[in-house]
Amino acid sequence: MAAASQLSSSIRVSPTRVALRSTAVKRVAAKAPVRGLVRAEAAPEFAGLGPEMKTAVDKFLGDNKIVVFMKGNKDQPRCGFSNTVVQIFKSMDVPFETVDILQDEGLRAGMKIYSQWPTFPQVYIDGEFYGGCDICIDGYKDGSLVEAVEAAMAS
Repeated sequence: MAAASQLSSSIRVSPTRVALRSTAVKRVAAKAPVRGLVRAEAAPEFAGLGPEMKTAVDKFLGDNKIVVFMKGNKDQPRCGFSNTVVQIFKSMDVPFETVDILQDEGLRAGMKIYSQWPTFPQVYIDGEFYGGCDICIDGYKDGSLVEAVEAAMAS
């Protein structure tokens, strides 16, 4: 919860300025993995994000190897999808940070723009967007999540 307060205290985004891109919705519908493909500076549609939020999120992701933006926190997940992701990382016995997006509507809306992913949880590994719950489950099963985590921990 401290991570959410620390991050959200330096971020303010007007929820009225937030709009989801249709391509993000299509990606979710197709359940296409987007591991490492989305970076905030690469897309012009981040205009509604705000430079303060982008800078704060970039810094937070740069300071932590694994970050999960989720409903609740790792000690008290508040949705089944978030709980599943937490259980995956706990079973891997790796350190990870969680940010409770329910604590700040501006952060919640802003993360949808930042990742171009409309749902939570959102998992970042080594500063790169990895995916949501389904992608983490698939990656855990096929070993690609373990590889990504091991590479991040070694860097």
